[in-house]
Amino acid sequence: MVEQVPRCRGLGSSATVRLGVLLGLNRLSGEPLDRLSLFRLCAELEGHPDNAAPATFGGFTVVQSSANTSLAQGKRHACATVQRFEVAPRLYFVVLVPDLKIETARARRILPSKISRVAAVENCANACAVTAAFASRDYEKMRGTFSDNLHQPFRAKLIHFLPRVIAAAERAGALGAFLSGSGSAIAAVTLEAPEKIAAAMAHAAAAPAHTIITHADNRGAQVVPIRHPPSGIHYQNGPPA
Repeated sequence: MVEQVPRCRGLGSSATVRLGVLLGLNRLSGEPLDRLSLFRLCAELEGHPDNAAPATFGGFTVVQSSANTSLAQGKRHACATVQRFEVAPRLYFVVLVPDLKIETARARRILPSKISRVAAVENCANACAVTAAFASRDYEKMRGTFSDNLHQPFRAKLIHFLPRVIAAAERAGALGAFLSGSGSAIAAVTLEAPEKIAAAMAHAAAAPAHTIITHADNRGAQVVPIRHPPSGIHYQNGPPA
């Protein structure tokens, strides 16, 4: 198994591994499960659907999930429905990936158990605005909607350069910037000057890091042939797909 997503950076590496295994096993088994079933299984293994959905379907995804408990079996079954939107290639994503590793469990422990009603309302409004911008492809409407009250102010204690990297990205022209998952990676969204934004983010971090400039993937998870198997691995009937 070769995984290229940096771990402990809030970039969804665990969902990537789980989904890759599920996709491979499904292909080897004759593909008994459809894509929605694979997503639901991956989300159940993850414990949440936020990374499993875009990894499975690609694009921008919104997941409505509910959980029901079977009293007879004493098990909890999750059911999720997904809405998906294509992301235009004119939108760039700039990601600052610090050398700093942060385990998700540690990043969760630092969060408060309660927040104010005002903070919750503001976050809901921003989430709706971001979703509407992606659904309509009117990406300029995202500008100014990435402020957060739920986790970023608290996780900044673990990532001391977070506020200044976000500010630097927005000054350089980004529509907005935010902590990727639980961190330590920081992402910015832009319609122009991605190289300038990447340089500004790296300069503001003033810490060992590298930057990635990319577009959204609209295909989702794919099974591809192995062109060059790693040396030392021998397949009885040739390399698998």
